[in-house]
Amino acid sequence: MLILIFDAHWGHPLGQEDTIEGVEITTDRSRFAEADVVICHLPEWKEDRITAIRPWSWELKPKKRPGQIWVGCSLECEDHYPVMRDARFMQHFDLTMTYRLDSDIPTTYAIPFGSVANMLSALRRPPPPKTEDAPLVSFISSDVDRNDRRAYLYELSRYIAIDSYGKFLNNRRLPTDRGRESKLDVIGAYRFTIAFENARSNDYVTEKLFDAFWAGSVPVYFGAPNVEKFVPGSNCYIDASRFADPKDLAEHLKRLASDEAAYQRLFAWKQRPLRSHFLTLIEREARPPLTRLSELILGRLGDCAAL
Repeated sequence: MLILIFDAHWGHPLGQEDTIEGVEITTDRSRFAEADVVICHLPEWKEDRITAIRPWSWELKPKKRPGQIWVGCSLECEDHYPVMRDARFMQHFDLTMTYRLDSDIPTTYAIPFGSVANMLSALRRPPPPKTEDAPLVSFISSDVDRNDRRAYLYELSRYIAIDSYGKFLNNRRLPTDRGRESKLDVIGAYRFTIAFENARSNDYVTEKLFDAFWAGSVPVYFGAPNVEKFVPGSNCYIDASRFADPKDLAEHLKRLASDEAAYQRLFAWKQRPLRSHFLTLIEREARPPLTRLSELILGRLGDCAAL
């Protein structure tokens, strides 16, 4: 079986080494006609590749070969790319490989370093000492904002100290920048970490939440309404949406920061069994998405051959 990655994820590879026996993966578009499976990065399908030929139909370029299986792939929120909500467009794709839990191949942000063992080890570690004076840390840089997170964060900063290492409200710099490793080291030194998504949609839970759990800080979350499906235990994060306004949230955080016993109760989940749905989430993500996709398609082909 030949799988063609027609669009890499913003030019980045999808892990071509993650294959199973009998599966070849290529990024060579000249092999489109012979490909059994074509993976399309949905956010990169622009107007030059999508033409409305009727009110109820799209024409896509390239044209799908009969019998070819098309896979719509995206880690980006549908709020940013409304075409992903358009049934006329999505009907061209036989399978989906997205952040959504109801996708054929769910591909979430749950494991920052791609290892279940490392993630479980990090979750069981005691939180590191909180050595920074400010109770909150932020790493927000992107201008993309369908969640009004920048306005909320700006208002929040009026009532509580926030050390911002991102471009937005920047007031601190990393002492050394070793990429993600440095970010996690910094986060661990703060009591709370801003984990505000750039969109508010079910299942759209990014590394912002998981980084805080990994580093041993308490995430202050604003994003997916169903975030409970993605957390490892009870009382392990602060849901900003449950507070009347940023001032109300700030007062709550300041109370927790000044009451060590109350703050430590936010880590009691580390001593309890992790939620079963969280374990299912990370264990599934331990298997590379291309491997899961290959097995799914080969299984379907095998079932058809047996009929």
